[in-house]
Amino acid sequence: MRQRKEHLDGLAVSLLLASCLFWGFQQILIKTTVGEVPPLWQAALRFIGATALLWLWCVLRKMPLFERDGTLRAGLLAGALFAGEFSCIYLGLRDTTSSRLTVFLYTSPFVVALLLPRFVPTERLRVAQWAGLLIAFVAVAVAFSEGFTGSTTARQLRGDALGLAAGTLWGLTTLVIRSSKLATASAEKTLFYQVAVTALVAPLLSLLLGERWSLDYSAYAWGSLAVQTFIGAFASYLAWMWLLRHYPATLMSSFTFLTPVFALVLGVVLLREPLTAQLVLALAGVAAGIVLVNRKPSPLPSPAGGRGS
Repeated sequence: MRQRKEHLDGLAVSLLLASCLFWGFQQILIKTTVGEVPPLWQAALRFIGATALLWLWCVLRKMPLFERDGTLRAGLLAGALFAGEFSCIYLGLRDTTSSRLTVFLYTSPFVVALLLPRFVPTERLRVAQWAGLLIAFVAVAVAFSEGFTGSTTARQLRGDALGLAAGTLWGLTTLVIRSSKLATASAEKTLFYQVAVTALVAPLLSLLLGERWSLDYSAYAWGSLAVQTFIGAFASYLAWMWLLRHYPATLMSSFTFLTPVFALVLGVVLLREPLTAQLVLALAGVAAGIVLVNRKPSPLPSPAGGRGS
């Protein structure tokens, strides 16, 4: 029988840091590959590959994926929300800048913190934890604030709305997983619903947007797609699903604020982009927010003695 934990331990923190660091790196991979491989076609290849990998993983480990366990409805809903999130991200990037969309996307932890306690009371946050979430979000907004300078067009507002929708769908996906029978399903089955549905939806959207399909790409592009598939859509998402089964989602969500900041840091290291004071402040702010969210409450002092002492 699986055991849920009330706080994040060293294993959880290590997996979260590794996942967020890779997701930040993945943004660099997508950014440097999108000129050769269109974004939704890139997503389609990635999730088709991840679906095949996950199926093979389950076959080798003799883990049932298609048995009746009452998770079908919740699984398809989670898959639809997951596919919708990625669709909104890619469609939003056509209308607004990545910096603006990033800020709206990372409203997701607030969706989780607001709604999940209504279904799972143990996920309720204290005032100090809410403050930590807010500090981390403001830090991300500061890091990407240059995207909000100048006048805003109607097209940008449409892209911003899609970014906000993506963040909401991300939060709702977590809500469905934690508050339904998926909470007791294997991490592999929960992830399979999501990558399989997205593998069906992404190619259709790619066709609708008129993206050019090809398999004649450079070695770098194929290497990028392989890393995004093996480590990103398969290994890191599988780790995230496993963590959701064992640890509080509201505490985990605070770590996701590191992803866009890690992407900026890696941009400095790998792409030689400028290191700004905003980035340093953002790192400090996100770190402070995570500490606040995950800080254990001080135990109440025990009375000095019993009655009559």
